[in-house]
Amino acid sequence: MGLNGKKAIVTGGRRGIGRAIVEILAQRGADVLMADRNLEECMVVAEEISLATGQRIIPASVDVTDAAQTRSMIDLAQKEFGRIDILVNNAGVTRDTLIMRMEEEDWDVVIDTNLKGVFNCSKAVIRSMMKQRFGRIINISSVSGLAGQVGQTNYSASKAGVIGFTKALAREVASRQITVNAVAPGFVPTALTNDLPEELKEAMMKLTPLGRWGKPEEIAYAVAFFASDEAAYITGQVLSVDGGMMMM
Repeated sequence: MGLNGKKAIVTGGRRGIGRAIVEILAQRGADVLMADRNLEECMVVAEEISLATGQRIIPASVDVTDAAQTRSMIDLAQKEFGRIDILVNNAGVTRDTLIMRMEEEDWDVVIDTNLKGVFNCSKAVIRSMMKQRFGRIINISSVSGLAGQVGQTNYSASKAGVIGFTKALAREVASRQITVNAVAPGFVPTALTNDLPEELKEAMMKLTPLGRWGKPEEIAYAVAFFASDEAAYITGQVLSVDGGMMMM
């Protein structure tokens, strides 16, 4: 599943699952624009990955909730790479709490980042992908978007929205040989999950048949598959990478 010569954008690429995605894509031969809000740290990580893989890793400061910034990100990638083959919409946040305690800001921040951000980035890149008649868009959803989770009405709604968005966009652009798929991770220890209550972590472990938490690189492998030529006949799909949590 080589990606030699491919040009990619990964949002939220500085740490956790996003960093793993950048690393795996680069290891397989892709040049990557790594977008994140924290440019200083992003520059450090980009240099580390570039030195380790020999690929071009371009850091960029982007707030995916801002449509103008996402357009500038696409323009930068086009200028540096000449084309964009792969977009991975990974940027996400959590503001977990029961709905009785949830502030409007908690809802808005999560929906704007996790769902509107996917819209902004996809809209910004889609014209160039349609013109070149090729593209791979991979959206990071969650098992919370498939089954819901206590204390995550905002997060679950955003990630369920990503799944609906994925399927609808896949239908819109399939005639131009652009595929749109989603990966739904199970419980993977990252900065987003560190603050979860211990009882919730234990409960999620019990619901995982493989009996362990996932690793960021295991999510990245699924993304790399969807980005590859081997997945050219797959679109509008949601792949759960969750240790069997959502087994049906």
